[in-house]
Amino acid sequence: MSLTDEERSIIVRLELEKARNTFRQTEELRKLGYWDTIANRLYYAVFHAVSALLIRDGHLVNTHKGAISAFGLHYIRTGVLPQELGRLYSDLQIMRNNSDYNCSYDVTREEIEPKIEQAERFIARISELVGDI
Repeated sequence: MSLTDEERSIIVRLELEKARNTFRQTEELRKLGYWDTIANRLYYAVFHAVSALLIRDGHLVNTHKGAISAFGLHYIRTGVLPQELGRLYSDLQIMRNNSDYNCSYDVTREEIEPKIEQAERFIARISELVGDI
């Protein structure tokens, strides 16, 4: 599927808005102590930020695994973004997957709280990189 520059710009903007809105949901979830749900929301916030970047640069992916792979290939391995962002994205994907699909796994406060600020910085860095759309 080929997009016009205007269509691409709109989708990128919407993806970044989705990333920010999804991240903001963690504020209330934190007060309630819903650590598994925070892991889910952080993963999706980061996923939407990454999607914005991939779409902006014309990298089409069809799966979450494909997005992680393309992000690593085009932005982490090339040094455009630091390795810790790739690690965070991967860690959040694993936590989300485990907490969503493994009934014997629960995300703890100690595991997820440091990742909240990291995810906020991640989204901010992607937003900077994408620039004004």
